[in-house]
Amino acid sequence: MKTYIAGPMTGLPDYNRAAFFAAAAEITASGDIPLNTAFLPDGLSDADYMAISLTMLQCADAIYLPDGWRGSAGARAEYALAEKLGIEVLFQELKPE
Repeated sequence: MKTYIAGPMTGLPDYNRAAFFAAAAEITASGDIPLNTAFLPDGLSDADYMAISLTMLQCADAIYLPDGWRGSAGARAEYALAEKLGIEVLFQELKPE
């Protein structure tokens, strides 16, 4: 299964890449294929990032939404598209501290 990773990036240190790479490692360990936008280069416009991201999402079987995803306009748009296309939605489970 191909799983697209969504979540907040804009305004976070190193665009929150560490969290995206950690999610990708978990997805890979489960035997699935991560679709990870954290591999995209710096310097593109927000419109370019969203165009690439939405294309990747359309190739996915599932979308993974980590805790805090609702604070990201991009992740909310990705969630809405996934819902519209009938893509499976996977939410990160809150882990007790």
